[in-house]
Amino acid sequence: MSYLSQKKKSSGERCFNAQIRVVEGDENKRKFVLSFSSEEPYMRWFGLEILSHEEGAIDLSRLSEMGVLLFNHHRDQVLGKVLRVWVENDRGMAEVEFDDDEFSETIRKKVASGTLKGVSVSYRVNVWEEVEAGATSSDGKHKGPCSIAKKWVAYEISIATVPADPSVGVGRSSEEMELEMWHMERQLEINRNYL
Repeated sequence: MSYLSQKKKSSGERCFNAQIRVVEGDENKRKFVLSFSSEEPYMRWFGLEILSHEEGAIDLSRLSEMGVLLFNHHRDQVLGKVLRVWVENDRGMAEVEFDDDEFSETIRKKVASGTLKGVSVSYRVNVWEEVEAGATSSDGKHKGPCSIAKKWVAYEISIATVPADPSVGVGRSSEEMELEMWHMERQLEINRNYL
């Protein structure tokens, strides 16, 4: 196990599939709560990547100070603003508010109806923990081989049309996520038995 700060794999985007939950009491239904990141392993060109959600791992200051909600990471397609961000149950969470221009309203309606369920985050990793095959990560949570982002900065949150990680998103209940994680872990266990 080693800690690295590498430029060749320092930034990325992760998409998550989820249902978006309208904030209760929002009369205009423009505010939503969503999860934008998790510790779900994700296959990159360099191997499995895991975004740590330990205390202090995620720098949320940029999202807190000037966070925007984009469409598919297009910087010129701003949908709204990020009102607040936090980490809960090893997931990055946010409350967002859609703008009321025509484009934002079109996407908001698709989110509210459940047509668009994908959430994605852009980030930059500053410190990696490399876990060798057969080894365990320093926090004891992950088996190698994998690369764990131990210090990373979230830049923006997007509503995404094609999600990659089904374990997080907007409005997912913890029971649903725990059940799906169990199914995914079970499938991995089954797959390992056939290797």
